[in-house]
Amino acid sequence: MEFPEETVADLRLRLRRAAGQVQAVESMLADGRECREIVTQLSAATKALEQVGFRLIASGLVYCIEHPEEAAASGYQIDEVQRLFTKLA
Repeated sequence: MEFPEETVADLRLRLRRAAGQVQAVESMLADGRECREIVTQLSAATKALEQVGFRLIASGLVYCIEHPEEAAASGYQIDEVQRLFTKLA
């Protein structure tokens, strides 16, 4: 399945942000920060990763609708992409 360059760039940016949030959680633990602060940062990282997954699947669904033959040939029929979506939901 092919993704537009702008989609890949957006997903990579979001992943870098999530990685930064995970590193912040690690630092907060090492610094002995308050549990509430750590959980807040951890929640933000989790949501960021979920958003990457949802945007990836949304882009995949668009690809399947716009290029059904190519998607099916590469093993991504629309029902398969829907199954991937339910893994995230």
